[in-house]
Amino acid sequence: MKKLVLSMILGSAFMVSCGPKSTAVTGPKFTTAEHLAQGKTVFENSCNRCHALPNPEKHDDQGWIKTLSRMAPKAKLNDEQHQMVYDYLISVNKK
Repeated sequence: MKKLVLSMILGSAFMVSCGPKSTAVTGPKFTTAEHLAQGKTVFENSCNRCHALPNPEKHDDQGWIKTLSRMAPKAKLNDEQHQMVYDYLISVNKK
């Protein structure tokens, strides 16, 4: 019985770790006011569907890369949208 439970736990952990992750963002790319405004719009419309919008100051630049790498696939963001959201968040982040 213990082996069965352990196998199920390990199997679940393996499946979660193999979930989709996006690595589109490695740093800032878009800096024009137009792209930042589009990033804000995508952030507000996509992220707000599932949860309250986080404060941009919640993470530093590297923290947002990690968070968005996890969340962008769930929000079904393409690479350009992912980048624009990241750039918007770091543009208003004071960290």
